[in-house]
Amino acid sequence: MTRPGASVPKRLGRLLAAAALALAASVAQAQDPAQPGAGVLVVNQERLIAQSLYGQRIQRELEAASAELSAENRRIEARLTAEELDLTELRDTLTPEEFRRLADEFDARVEAIRAAQEAKARDISEQADTAQVQFFERAAPVLLEIVRDRGAAVLMDSRAVLLSADRVDITETAIAEIDATLGDGGAEPIISVEGGASADAPLTSPLPDTEGAAD
Repeated sequence: MTRPGASVPKRLGRLLAAAALALAASVAQAQDPAQPGAGVLVVNQERLIAQSLYGQRIQRELEAASAELSAENRRIEARLTAEELDLTELRDTLTPEEFRRLADEFDARVEAIRAAQEAKARDISEQADTAQVQFFERAAPVLLEIVRDRGAAVLMDSRAVLLSADRVDITETAIAEIDATLGDGGAEPIISVEGGASADAPLTSPLPDTEGAAD
């Protein structure tokens, strides 16, 4: 089954690029055309999400949801394996037609359960993407305020800058301001395991009730 969060670094690169464009547009709109630009500031967006309280919470909840889903998958796999063994042991007591019907029903249920669990993995990844986008959307006004306070005209991602003086990098200041303004993102859960089949829900067995048949 797909491990949630496995491709987060690649997705994060795309999200950071989109956030940079959105932030640049915000700065451009806020700039007073009557005043010449006082300079360029840079910020490391990866550090913003990796070192801020909000960004670290996103990562913790992603890891927790991924671990919860992995444990759920293992429990389901164990129960299905046991059920498959039970079905195999009944083979000699059933007609070929009866066994084939039960085996087909079991296979169909296995596929349905796996599809549901894979949907959960995709949902966790999508929640992580959404959380990262919301982080940058909520951080943008904080960054814009720093830009205004410094009298700068442009804010760039530090990865796009070949050389810069330390005084133009506002990453440390931005992290502190984001922490002070946004905290860890609020009381509501950011990422959770949702939808699909629960490992704690009973798996309806297709096996015949041999005890009842004996009575």
